[in-house]
Amino acid sequence: MHQQKSPSELLVRHFPLFEQLPAGQVLDLACGYGRNGLALAKRGLAVCFADRNAEALSSVSEQTTQQQLMGECWQQDFEGSDNPLAERKFAAILVFNYLHRPLLPQLVEALLPGGVLIYETFLTQQAQLGRPSNPDFLLKPGELADTFHQLEPIHYSEGLRQNPERYTAQLVARKRQ
Repeated sequence: MHQQKSPSELLVRHFPLFEQLPAGQVLDLACGYGRNGLALAKRGLAVCFADRNAEALSSVSEQTTQQQLMGECWQQDFEGSDNPLAERKFAAILVFNYLHRPLLPQLVEALLPGGVLIYETFLTQQAQLGRPSNPDFLLKPGELADTFHQLEPIHYSEGLRQNPERYTAQLVARKRQ
């Protein structure tokens, strides 16, 4: 499994938003080895690291313990249950390089009023560059903005990114109070 150490550039650019969140945890959904959530935990935020990969979560748990960070690990297969977020509410939700369309409406419901969603994943053009190439894991142009139309947009962008080269859609949006 490929592990990136540094947090997403999109997340880093929007660190100031995390100073104005409602009280609550940040959900790092499909977190893998937790690079994004760990960056926020190091800034003093309580983070729920969620993934189905037990090995990755074990690594995250070890890091949060060693560094005395506020982190909860939640092993969950988000594709294997109907509404895994039904009983949970979060001040912010991070989703990077993951797409399971049935889960998208649940993200809005799981956000507290004033909460922030930061989402970046691959566009259909990514298939030209390699993986992922399965259309189930690729957004159509405009799909991310359309899906989260009820949120207040802060940033939206689609296109070719560098380091590594990839086609993605990026959304940063706030749930209205």
